Amino acid sequence: MGDNGKSERKEKGWYAVRCVFAAGPWDDGTMTYEERITLWHARSSRKAIEKAEAEANDYASEIDESPVTYLGLAQSFHLFDVPGPGAEIFSLMRDSTLEPDDYLATFFSNGDERSSDYDED
Repeated sequence: MGDNGKSERKEKGWYAVRCVFAAGPWDDGTMTYEERITLWHARSSRKAIEKAEAEANDYASEIDESPVTYLGLAQSFHLFDVPGPGAEIFSLMRDSTLEPDDYLATFFSNGDERSSDYDED
């Protein structure tokens, strides 16, 4: 409550929300998993996730060439800075007993990753 007795309204901030999707299974039994990070202007992490999940369901339903399902995992990160060059837009910390190379191989770098192409400057 503020000094005037009314509840204070939280100001909007920027939130990055990571949502996880699955496509498949393919003929060889594999699934393709996608992690998308979208940016939202919202009053709270909960509101940003609500917006991101609505968009995630739309995204999954609009892909005609393969069955894509939003898996219901959304993780939010409140940006400390206004989005722009060099701004941190997502951070996730995880404790693990894995050694660094094993950690990367388990969660990130198994050789089957695909990401958007990029042009060199």
